[in-house]
Amino acid sequence: MTDVSIDTKTFRASLLKWYDKNRRPLPWRASGGKAPDPYHVWLSEIMAQQTTIPAVLPYFMKFVGKWPTVHDLAAASADEVMQNWAGLGYYARARNLHKCAKYVSDELGGRFPDNQEDLKALPGVGDYTANAIASIAFNKPANVVDANVERVMARIFGVTESMPDSKPQLKALAGEISKDEKKRPGDYAQSVMELGALVCTPASPKCPTCPVSDFCAAKSKGIAASLPARKAKSAKPQKHGYIYWITGPDNRILFERRGEKGMLAGTIGLPTSPWVEKTEDKTHLPSITRGKASKVLVRHGFTHFDLELHGFAVILGNTDVPAGGDYFWADAAEAAKLGVPTVFKKALKQFI
Repeated sequence: MTDVSIDTKTFRASLLKWYDKNRRPLPWRASGGKAPDPYHVWLSEIMAQQTTIPAVLPYFMKFVGKWPTVHDLAAASADEVMQNWAGLGYYARARNLHKCAKYVSDELGGRFPDNQEDLKALPGVGDYTANAIASIAFNKPANVVDANVERVMARIFGVTESMPDSKPQLKALAGEISKDEKKRPGDYAQSVMELGALVCTPASPKCPTCPVSDFCAAKSKGIAASLPARKAKSAKPQKHGYIYWITGPDNRILFERRGEKGMLAGTIGLPTSPWVEKTEDKTHLPSITRGKASKVLVRHGFTHFDLELHGFAVILGNTDVPAGGDYFWADAAEAAKLGVPTVFKKALKQFI
């Protein structure tokens, strides 16, 4: 544990004063003394996991416009939810989002729990998300620690141990500051995250405009921009495979609804072969016995590996489809309405 100590009461007061003047008018945040809508807070938190707020905003507005309440979202089909989620990534979140909406609607009468333990029992809600919802939606004291908060804590306390090893220490430090905040715990939780998003940014932190720079050990030592320290990343695995443009006699295009396990589970896209390490030879689906290579080459980066897909064009009869998958035909107009993940959008753009 660091030997740096701060006046937590003054720290919180300074940060809240700054937050009141500078917070972004995000659509899930309450204003004018109103209580936040727990449905909106939950939806925003699930969407924002490992995703930036600018990327989340259009999806959030689309979802609440299409499904204004948790009952509306629960009544939607899983396919419809997945298609509207397409492009936001981490598709397990969308599956759990729908499962959670159905549970809250069917079992809880549309009311989200107001405490961390009951919130953690919901599908797709872990420790951080439960704390965030309890704090922001219900103004309960909670230690809400995301990447922004970790960065702020590392700099305030001058923690030089590398991530991710320093995560427990940073979480404990955040908890020490937040544990006595009883009047505005929800606003305080958001104020630290907002500071990390707007001022205490990963690169080139804006120390001269920081409302709590007087407390910052890293600023005093001139090392703010280097914290939190991170271990050197190992090279990401490189994978490859085939992506198929399969058309029938009537020029319809073959799409695949992917299974419930694995990458992009539950999504719709063009058929692909297995994705294998580049040290292995890529192989066609067993049912692909004819066709020709195209000039299409799709490169896409996932969190844990990079992917390269080589285009292959095939003409089949309408009933002569690859075995072992959930396939369906769509004409050009229907295909344009399908919500597909980004990797397939890249492929469609090239094929078309």
